[in-house]
Amino acid sequence: MAGARAAAATASAGSSASSGNPPPQEPGLGELLEEFSRTQYRAKDGSGTGGSKVERIEKRCLELFGRDYCFSVIPNTNGDICGHYPRHIVFLEYESSEKEKDTFESTVQVSKLQDLIHRSKMARCRGRFVCPVILFKGKHICRSATLAGWGELYGRSGYNYFFSGGADDAWADVEDVTEEDCALRSGDTHLFDKVRGYDIKLLRYLSVKYICDLMVENKKVKFGMNVTSSEKVDKAQRYADFTLLSIPYPGCEFFKEYKDRDYMAEGLIFNWKQDYVDAPLSIPDFLTHSLNIDWSQYQCWDLVQQTQNYLKLLLSLVNSDDDSGLLVHCISGWDRTPLFISLLRLSLWADGLIHTSLKPAEILYLTVAYDWFLFGHMLVDRLSKGEEIFFFCFNFLKHIISEEFSALKTQRRKSLPARDGGFTLEDICMLRRKDRGSTTSLGSDFSLVMENSPGATGSFTYEAVELVPAGAPTQAAWRKSHSSSPQSVLWNRPQPSEDRLPSHQGLVEARSSSSSSSNHSDNFFRMGSSPLEVPKPRLAALSDRETRLQEVRSAFLAAYSSTVGLRAVAPSPSGAIGGLLEQFARGVGLRGISSNAL
Repeated sequence: MAGARAAAATASAGSSASSGNPPPQEPGLGELLEEFSRTQYRAKDGSGTGGSKVERIEKRCLELFGRDYCFSVIPNTNGDICGHYPRHIVFLEYESSEKEKDTFESTVQVSKLQDLIHRSKMARCRGRFVCPVILFKGKHICRSATLAGWGELYGRSGYNYFFSGGADDAWADVEDVTEEDCALRSGDTHLFDKVRGYDIKLLRYLSVKYICDLMVENKKVKFGMNVTSSEKVDKAQRYADFTLLSIPYPGCEFFKEYKDRDYMAEGLIFNWKQDYVDAPLSIPDFLTHSLNIDWSQYQCWDLVQQTQNYLKLLLSLVNSDDDSGLLVHCISGWDRTPLFISLLRLSLWADGLIHTSLKPAEILYLTVAYDWFLFGHMLVDRLSKGEEIFFFCFNFLKHIISEEFSALKTQRRKSLPARDGGFTLEDICMLRRKDRGSTTSLGSDFSLVMENSPGATGSFTYEAVELVPAGAPTQAAWRKSHSSSPQSVLWNRPQPSEDRLPSHQGLVEARSSSSSSSNHSDNFFRMGSSPLEVPKPRLAALSDRETRLQEVRSAFLAAYSSTVGLRAVAPSPSGAIGGLLEQFARGVGLRGISSNAL
């Protein structure tokens, strides 16, 4: 029900990893991975075969969100808004305390917001509209697909066939086309002004300022036809008032090479000279000064460095002083987009800044279920092709344990000078509790439009939908609860410097002058040459961030090894990953499973 408040049970935050014991498992994580590896989620199938499992997954997500937030629910029953979005779309409004759990008052006009979403969805590929998924410092971090092009607007069924390469779900969205959609498409003259106008209105309602485009193309092309577009090549410069960042990142096909290299991302460099790659990296200078990264070398980075540097950029955007939200998208928004949304959620959680009451196994369940499964990632298809971007996401956590990825670093630097008297006993007590706690343009030259560039917003019209921007009350609530609290002063234990083990033989040396944290990224000493060997904990003390991310990764590997992993690798000639996953399962105390028995 719209405006419903999920029940929230109290839970202690965080737990330290203990050597020799299996990582704590979230009840239902195995069932979630089993269902995820069996079929792609479709909102309209929620009550059909496997419906009870899906309902349990949806209910668990609402419960986990409710531990720390007051939220409203945007109903998407039977996929009425989007066929591959959750049936219960969570709109986080503000962080909740124990007192607020029973006195929740929504600041969102759900019916009007739903109407705006219905109007704006045609602007985005597959109807995957701009959707807020993370709330941090009162700002919305959103996800979506890229902008729809003529190919989709004038024939979604044909578009789906070409875009999916003839996959079984090619016709899945035909029934989603309404009479209003058809009438809208018939008006060629103002078609883009109208649908993109609603998209812009939704972005403004969510106070989004930064738009990060992960596409390596300006426009997606199939069989010589432009099937999608993007904000960066919008001819009418409708998105001129937003800060656009073109940060091209390899698509899911590239992760077949990751699997073929025995899941080694170090030294794996994308081929930027392919014909379809025509989107250059473009970031406004004022956003890069504090990162100490040589962005001109991005085509020389391996997959580890590229992912690290892009994550640093996204974290710097959401951790800035302004009240602006962030949109991250690729093409369809269900491969690269959940990768970075999931990494953002886990990184901010590891710092104790969001989902503060969730344990490692619980945040793992939430991000797998909500960010990946319920937003339509096609794990079955990706596994069949060896495109294991989903596995890469959670195995990659070992590369972001360093404090240089911590959002606390910036906040501590801002907060400490104002504290003349140092830490009080109350400060320390509060902190300790918290610590527990695919490519041609339509004729538009690529140009990056700065924040203050003149836009064309006055040159197109769309029917007004009266809504008070969601950002203002959300950010005001956040500032009220954090401005004078001792918790705004954050303590961070110093991290001992470490040297990485020697590189594996035969790997390509990464050629980057950036401050990549590869030198600090290994959590474990390794027994062999593979990144999936049984991890051996270090003797040195770990930071809270490192401990938390280590626990999430260990819990994922344990669950993955007993469900998806051992069955998914049967076609592999080497069978290395299956053996290593089983070795990990035995190493953490799980019962070994023979791949022949599956």
